[in-house]
Amino acid sequence: MQQPAKGLKRGLSARHIRFMALGSAIGTGLFYGSASAIQMAGPAVLLAYLIGGAAVFMVMRALGEMAVHNPVAGSFGHYASTYLGPMAGFILGWTYAFEMVIVGMADVTAFGIYMGFWFPEVSRWIWVLGIVSVVGGLNLCNVKVFGEMEFWLSLLKVAAIVAMILGGFGIMLFGISTAPGQATDISNLWTQGGFMPNGVGGLIASFAVVMFAFGGIEIIGVTAGEAKDPHRVLPKAINAVPLRILLFYVLTMLVLMSIFPWQQIGSQGSPFVQIFDHLGISSAATILNIVVISAAVSAINSDIFGAGRMMYGLAQQGHAPKGFAQLSRNGVPWLTVIVMSCALLLGVLLNYLIPENVFLLIASIATFATVWVWLMILFTQVAMRRSMTAEQVAQLKFPVPFWPYAPMAAIAFMLFVFGVLGYFPDTQAALIVGVVWIVLLVLAYLTWVKPAAAQAARVTSDQPVSQP
Repeated sequence: MQQPAKGLKRGLSARHIRFMALGSAIGTGLFYGSASAIQMAGPAVLLAYLIGGAAVFMVMRALGEMAVHNPVAGSFGHYASTYLGPMAGFILGWTYAFEMVIVGMADVTAFGIYMGFWFPEVSRWIWVLGIVSVVGGLNLCNVKVFGEMEFWLSLLKVAAIVAMILGGFGIMLFGISTAPGQATDISNLWTQGGFMPNGVGGLIASFAVVMFAFGGIEIIGVTAGEAKDPHRVLPKAINAVPLRILLFYVLTMLVLMSIFPWQQIGSQGSPFVQIFDHLGISSAATILNIVVISAAVSAINSDIFGAGRMMYGLAQQGHAPKGFAQLSRNGVPWLTVIVMSCALLLGVLLNYLIPENVFLLIASIATFATVWVWLMILFTQVAMRRSMTAEQVAQLKFPVPFWPYAPMAAIAFMLFVFGVLGYFPDTQAALIVGVVWIVLLVLAYLTWVKPAAAQAARVTSDQPVSQP
């Protein structure tokens, strides 16, 4: 079994990794994106979150099987290179880094907007520059600093969601009316035009939003090279997180659609504001702003960490500039942190230059990148299993359940999501841009990376062998 890179320090505990994985998938997709998913599917969005969550859990288990078997930096990019070939690893690694950059640009822009709620007279770029500098600086510290920051930010997000769920149940329990003559109970799930008011088509359309909401959870695999006792920590984190995410998403949607007709959710701002307003909390907007700011900072933190560690792993394989593999005294790949921070600062410029509809298109491209990464993780796990003997499979410490049927079902579902992106007009452009991105990566590999690897191999073979 290959050992992790010597330079990376194992400073992430079980507490850090558990909340990192939990917090990475609880963000804008739940706080705001859930409203659009509800408008597409109605109460049937509960099924979409359950089905999508089950598929994502299989991705996590596939990643966990490989990460526990071989905990290395770069994680799934490294595994793809090993079991699917160098080109697959190159495409997967850079697509994940691309996903983090695109999402990160949206996150830093969102942070500037949120701060404008309190300080409208301050230019947005000042806030963006400040948060990128602070988070980038923290990522240059020991990895334990990153983990501790992510733990507390994720804890704040989780606490806000729990408060929202409990508040919603309080409204239902005490019969607090949200509108004259309007029921506040579970009957709203089927009395407002039925459980599936927009038909199967609405349910299918919602998957594009639902799957994006789960995006980012794969960062748990990137932590493999810096986790303390990965053979014990990673399985616990993976097994605990999916159930909790489904609990938060499904319970939140259930409460929302029970106390409000689904048509009203999101029409009066964030669903969080609606809950707090009807509890008589006058500072609902301020509370929400604190939560979404913590969510944005947490997301930026994870974006810089995830993309940086992936580029570090790519550099070790010769798929990225060698400088990306240089480590600081704290065992941190400092150059990748700086590159990622600069890329996020570019988001400030894009926010002013690119019209809103194009920026939304770029955000939807992240959905393509996310599902592509998940699909490649599943393919890699299948390839790893096929390369192993029966004895090696029996020795796996964290095997995928229901092999091979569950992974195959998850693969079919990911392909189905690509079909959804291509079928609906609003997401067709994102699918086209995503395919162009993959083609460009293939050309880049064939033009630069493969010839460089061949040249390096020839130089190595031409060197004289020293005699003993």
